[in-house]
Amino acid sequence: PVYMATRSRVKAISFAFVAGLCEPIGALFAFGIMRFYWNDQLLGLLFAAVAGIMVFISLDQLLPHAERYGHHHYSIYGLVGGMVVMATSLLLVA
Repeated sequence: PVYMATRSRVKAISFAFVAGLCEPIGALFAFGIMRFYWNDQLLGLLFAAVAGIMVFISLDQLLPHAERYGHHHYSIYGLVGGMVVMATSLLLVA
């Protein structure tokens, strides 16, 4: 959406980079607060909550926008490809 609005790849990549920096900074902040309460049950609960939020956002917001601005099949291929990569990585680690 940023690229379509500005027609500038530099701005789109810059905004994506800055937005991507928020995740590790937020993770360090949350770890600093939660390290005293850390246990396996809390970790599983947090992972499940974050995974649910990410799936909801992907299916409800990102996928329809990708279909609107590009080729329908490419967005579906990307979704399925991402699921395959995640499933494969989980199988290799577990």
